[in-house]
Order: sequence, then structure tokens, then C-alpha cells
Amino acid sequence: MSDTHGFIDPKIYTYFSDVDEIWHAGDVGTIEVIDELRKFKPVRGVYGNIDDYVIRREWPEFNRFTCEAVDVLITHIGGKPGKYSTNALPELQKKAPKLFICGHSHILLVKMDPTFNMLWMNPGACGFKGFHAVKTILRFAITGDRIHDLEAIEIGKRV
Repeated sequence: MSDTHGFIDPKIYTYFSDVDEIWHAGDVGTIEVIDELRKFKPVRGVYGNIDDYVIRREWPEFNRFTCEAVDVLITHIGGKPGKYSTNALPELQKKAPKLFICGHSHILLVKMDPTFNMLWMNPGACGFKGFHAVKTILRFAITGDRIHDLEAIEIGKRV
């Protein structure tokens, strides 16, 4: 998920009921969003450009970890394949992950990047602020070194 901007759509709890963890790609909005998600499931995340010092103390700009046998890198402003942000590109050049997740654009898109041999994901935005017309999230599974059962989910209009 990404770009909640201080709002958690209650539908999130239904869509994420069977997941092991929730990953947030920044622009959280308020620390209460993190607190509420933590009451529901374990949460990993990064801060975004709208997030204040409270969230920046809680979460880093880049969050790199291993899930099963998949090297994961999450950041908020990451760019996209062929046009990565000036902060993200050096991280990718050091060691490309198998899965790179970013937010910021409010546009849900998933692509393979053959340059870095990684899967790039942007879950879009699931809050009310921004230009997106529909709130979106991604849900997927990781088993060993496989990323599978990816679902792009529309959770309703941004109204």
C-alpha cells in the first residue's frame, strides 16, 4: 500500500485479512495510520515526502529486508524502470533487489525491469488526497524466491 495521506479505508482490513505483513511505501500522513495498521498486522514501511519528523523517526527513507528468499527494497520516491529517482538509482546500482516497491506517483503499475533483473511495483494510492480517481492496493505472495499470486485491487473511488 502507499499514499494513505492520513486515511485508512476500512476495506483494507478485509483485503489484508489473510496477509502476514503490510508494507507501506510512504506518504503515511499521520503516526496514527501506522499505529492502527500495527494493531491489525505487522507493518514495514518508509516515510514519504509529506511525512513529518514523527514518521521519519519511525521509518527510514529506504527499507531493505529479506522476505523468505526475496531481497526487497522499498522507498517512496523511486521513479520507474528506465527513469529512477536520483536517490533510488545509487541504491539499485549498489545491489539490485529482486523486488523494488515505491509509491509517490499515485499510479498503480507493475513491471519487470530487465536492466536490474527485478520486479518493480507501485501500488498506487489508497488515500483520499491526490489526483488518482480510484484507491488501489497490491496483494501478493512470496514463497521461497518466488513472487506470485499478484492482485491489483481497486478499493473504491477517491471521492
